Amino acid sequence: MNFILLINGIYIVAAVLFIYGLKLLTSPVTARRGNLISAVGMFLAVVVTLLNEEIIDYRWMLIGIAVGSVIGALFARIVKMTQMPEMVALFNGFGGIASLLVGWGAYHVMPRAGLFVMTTVFLAVLIGGVTFSGSLIAWGKLSELMPGRPMLFRGQTLLNGLLIIVILIGGSLFLSNPEAGYPIFLGIILLSLVLGVMVVIPIGGADMPVVISLLNSYSGIAACAAGLAIRNNILIVAGAFVGASGIILTNVMCKAMNRSLYNVLFGGFGVVKKGAEAEVGGEVKAILAQDTYYILEAASAVAFVPGYGLAVSQAQHVLKELGDLLEERGIEVSYAIHPVAGRMPGHMNVLLAEADVPYEKLIEMEQINRRIGSIDVCVIIGANDIVNPAAREDTNSSIYGMPIIEVDRSKTVIVLKRSMAPGFAGIGNSLFYKENTRMLFGDAKESLGGIIAEFKNV
Repeated sequence: MNFILLINGIYIVAAVLFIYGLKLLTSPVTARRGNLISAVGMFLAVVVTLLNEEIIDYRWMLIGIAVGSVIGALFARIVKMTQMPEMVALFNGFGGIASLLVGWGAYHVMPRAGLFVMTTVFLAVLIGGVTFSGSLIAWGKLSELMPGRPMLFRGQTLLNGLLIIVILIGGSLFLSNPEAGYPIFLGIILLSLVLGVMVVIPIGGADMPVVISLLNSYSGIAACAAGLAIRNNILIVAGAFVGASGIILTNVMCKAMNRSLYNVLFGGFGVVKKGAEAEVGGEVKAILAQDTYYILEAASAVAFVPGYGLAVSQAQHVLKELGDLLEERGIEVSYAIHPVAGRMPGHMNVLLAEADVPYEKLIEMEQINRRIGSIDVCVIIGANDIVNPAAREDTNSSIYGMPIIEVDRSKTVIVLKRSMAPGFAGIGNSLFYKENTRMLFGDAKESLGGIIAEFKNV
């Protein structure tokens, strides 16, 4: 009895560390410390769980810890910043399959458990399966191992609905007689994996930040259900934290994309088009690094708008250097951050924090839009869809209504881009042909380096 009290007491300490760590994660300045504190909380929870006298054999656990530690350390070394979104997608999937396996194992350990326990087992394998297979599809789209465009076919929504109905009917039959319902239980696991695939394939690559945050929430809910199934308090608490924070983040992402949570939950997200999109064309005004230097040198306020191209070229440190050079000349510098810039929530915040850009210089979309008309130069570094005026001007565009950073309302726009290729949404960008837009073609890091050289040569 005293040992159980000790375990639950340490679980409470771990939960407090989770909450405090989560709080610190709200700012890039304290995020690393918050991550470490949360990790300490999880370490305590794992250690005290492994000390449980009901555990008979530790060998497989020690092997798992060793293998997992090696894989984690290896990934931390070799995974590039540009690969972080797909890495996060995989982590979500790992959380889902872990919950599925815990639920599956719980069924074998206590097949005659009551209705509540079997319901949580059912939810753990269902949500865990959807999370695992859906995350693998998200990983495939983000890593470009499969097409990033929405994958659609006739009757897709109807099929998804039928899958959900069959799973719910199967769940009811299983719960009515769990001990004899093992074949049905296996069928539910299989259908949950199919449902995960079907829910994510209709979602376009440009909408992946929302999908990642939603799958993150699913992994937390699955973990919470698994915790209820095996009566582990800390798993319940940790799963609830992840599930709730993921739903909140999903809601923020949906508002940023002007999408509905209903469409995310039931598939077909980001694929509705109202007609033929307006044809994009006109005259492109290309400039060189020297021309860009003259424009920036004459400005009094400059806003940088980073996108996925910044991550691809690893140009965040060079961008910070250019920002410092401008500030030394008395020019006001800010960094405009769109909520879904990049391939995962907070992607640009992480990149700029890595380059030691002060957090107070990161301006959210709503704030920058209120004063963008007074900004002399907006420099777009590898961003595309999040600055596309079609979201505001073309009612037939697939991104119409999506809030964007309205850079075209600034006095001058300089776009750093490799080519005229469309962004992840696959549509043309009329910004490139605006009267006040200039295009600086080339790798972002090299282009920024060329501008810096011009400043230093003066």
